[in-house]
Amino acid sequence: MLKPENYQLAPQTHHIEPEKKQLAPDGQPFQLSTLKNRQGMTTTLMDWGATWLSAVLPLADGEKRELLLGCQTPGDYLHQSAYLGATVGRYANRIARAQLQIDGQLHLLLANQGVHQLHGGPDGFHARRWQISRQSPQQITYQIHSADNDQGFPGDFTATVTYTLTDDNRMEIDYLATVDKPCPVNLTNHAYFNLDGEGHDARKQTLQLFADRFLPVDSDGIPCAELTSVDNTGMDFRQPKTLAQDFLKDRDQQRVKGYDHAYLLHRTCGATDNPAAHLWSADSKVKMSVYTSAPALQLYSGNFLAGTPNRSGGEYASYSGVALESEFLPDSPNHPEWPQPTCWLKPGKQYRSTTIYHFFAL
Repeated sequence: MLKPENYQLAPQTHHIEPEKKQLAPDGQPFQLSTLKNRQGMTTTLMDWGATWLSAVLPLADGEKRELLLGCQTPGDYLHQSAYLGATVGRYANRIARAQLQIDGQLHLLLANQGVHQLHGGPDGFHARRWQISRQSPQQITYQIHSADNDQGFPGDFTATVTYTLTDDNRMEIDYLATVDKPCPVNLTNHAYFNLDGEGHDARKQTLQLFADRFLPVDSDGIPCAELTSVDNTGMDFRQPKTLAQDFLKDRDQQRVKGYDHAYLLHRTCGATDNPAAHLWSADSKVKMSVYTSAPALQLYSGNFLAGTPNRSGGEYASYSGVALESEFLPDSPNHPEWPQPTCWLKPGKQYRSTTIYHFFAL
């Protein structure tokens, strides 16, 4: 949660060693920051894309395990299209045909996945430098400004994302945004988790996801049907099972080569009260619980990760990590009938969203 009283105004950051410094597209060095708690867990973040680079958890047997997919150097993040750990927006996921209706008028966005827009457009927030506004040893806040018509979106827009590493191994991510014209807003983090560490098939992890309905999509990831019950399908994760158990069982999965679907969460789920999902490592040494105030989780099994640069200087294979992205349903600006809060932010109002990833060494 946001705790401004814990901030220090002078950022305490560290940089890559001078001989290894790399420059971002704006000609300035990437700035990395590490948060550490009393349990010895560390998380590393980067101002480019407000990106979550690393989460290292001490295990019961003394091992320190990296739980996130990531690249070897900050510069490598510029050469991947998987959005590894990035903050994405203004609108995460897809907007069909890159268009909105605003006051009855068609409003065109910049397309970057065929005719559609994905994750905020070709120059979305994942591809920008965020400014560090506040920082303490266990918390950092990044801020970004987006001008009117940026990527086609209306209104001057300002957003902050605050990462907090608590002493009980929670990574709390708080989003806040304002805009001066009506605009859809949907901010999320695109971390990929492999609780078994690098080099393991992420489908061997066990998932429980508290949702009765999912949104079918076509081969472009665009909604193609109404919200559908998970009953008697391979999409059902209400009881824990491995991702491999029913992998590609359904036509819904086959269209997109695995899981890449939004689930409408139970109404009982909440940012701090009831979990939206649990994920367990295949070796039963690590558990992660997800909490979110967002109405949906996008489950993505890393179907197109092949070729993405990894931490060792090689490349990831597909299905090397699992993303659990908290968000509105995809293409929500064009579907006001869906049973969720509106994704449209009006002037004078604030967008607020919180997601928590809670890690346990078992």
